Amino acid sequence: MDENKKPQVSIPATKIQRAARFARTGAKVGRNYATHYTKKLFNRDLERSELDKKNADDIYDELSKLKGSALKLAQMMSMDKGMLPREYVQKFANAQYSAPPLSGPLVVKTFRQQFGKGPDELFDEFDMEAKHAASIGQVHQAKKDGKTFAVKVQYPGVAQSVKSDLRLVKPIAARFMRVKERDLAPVFGEVEERLLEECDYRLELERGTEIARACAHIPHLAFPTYYPEYSSDRVITMDWLEGQHLPEFMAGNPSQEIRNQIGQTLWDFINFQMHELGKVHADPHPGNFLMTPDGKLGVLDFGCVKVVPDDFYRAYFSVIHPDVRHNKERLLEVTYALELLSREDTENQVEFVLGILDKFLSLVEQPFNEESFDFGNDAYMDSLYQFGLEVGQMSEAQKNAGRGSKHAIYINRTFFGLFTLLNDLKAVVNASDKYILQMEL
Repeated sequence: MDENKKPQVSIPATKIQRAARFARTGAKVGRNYATHYTKKLFNRDLERSELDKKNADDIYDELSKLKGSALKLAQMMSMDKGMLPREYVQKFANAQYSAPPLSGPLVVKTFRQQFGKGPDELFDEFDMEAKHAASIGQVHQAKKDGKTFAVKVQYPGVAQSVKSDLRLVKPIAARFMRVKERDLAPVFGEVEERLLEECDYRLELERGTEIARACAHIPHLAFPTYYPEYSSDRVITMDWLEGQHLPEFMAGNPSQEIRNQIGQTLWDFINFQMHELGKVHADPHPGNFLMTPDGKLGVLDFGCVKVVPDDFYRAYFSVIHPDVRHNKERLLEVTYALELLSREDTENQVEFVLGILDKFLSLVEQPFNEESFDFGNDAYMDSLYQFGLEVGQMSEAQKNAGRGSKHAIYINRTFFGLFTLLNDLKAVVNASDKYILQMEL
């Protein structure tokens, strides 16, 4: 049996058990480095990719057994193609919808805890073999009264392990990013808040229903109906949408017209939420979307939704409004509002941050200024990745790590994820943003 399809009969639940898993992962990676550099003594041409692949396999193997926030962080990193070597991105992408599934007895136990009865008592038919297994839960197919449902079952102990997992990950992330742990406190606070929300399936049901209703007018979108009577804190039931996840669909080499249609739908969907609803689906990875047989884009998961505060919204999007973008005095005020600068900063710090911001905006504003933008242009996406790498290596940037509003974390992630999806689609879309030009400054 494929190791990724082999049912997992238990999940490390206690802090000690999960910490031991993290420690074991570190030991494996250490051995891999030692083996690699020993081999390199005898073969100077040995590729680094061999080491990266081995590390990626071992890290994913351990994180996939932990589930929850540990696996979710791997998923998030796989979306940022400029953050990790290719071997890690390819392996961690499995966390999006093909992690090892949970065994049948644990699924039944969850149902009995949530409903007082097993899934076979709640539905006419319930397939105990998970169709998809991701970081926080797995999806089963069920039938009742002639309807077919997707039933998402949360892994045991996921919500309870979020805080302790993030405490274990923080020092690793700090070393990786070459910053002090205290500088990551706002980042990890925001991540913790979103992850805890993702573990609240009643909240997901509420938000999924609300956003689907509000976005019903956008062409070529499809949403499942949610069923509160078959849902709980840890189980959520919705319509089963037939179709292919985007990577599977793209493997069939659809026409440029279809690619553009999907891309335009994604762009309109994200931007309508951001600008009209004040909350947005903030997890735009391929596993959350599929193409239905009638050519619509199905949206599957509303676990990660970022509510955007009004004052942050105005500051964040005003930076690419022409009246702010090209007015140094007004742009400076916005950088204070976004917490990129503080009033105590020196003149050198101010000039450094403004210089970095100017280069960043010159890249990210390009799609918003075009009636038709080709996201399939790899040179454009490469320039975004390269800019991130260069800034990360600047000593001055490392000294200023931890700056910026916590609200930017998931908004940046949303747009970067959207840009990456559009690049994968090789889509050309009308990306000009009427909302920004109509803003009250």
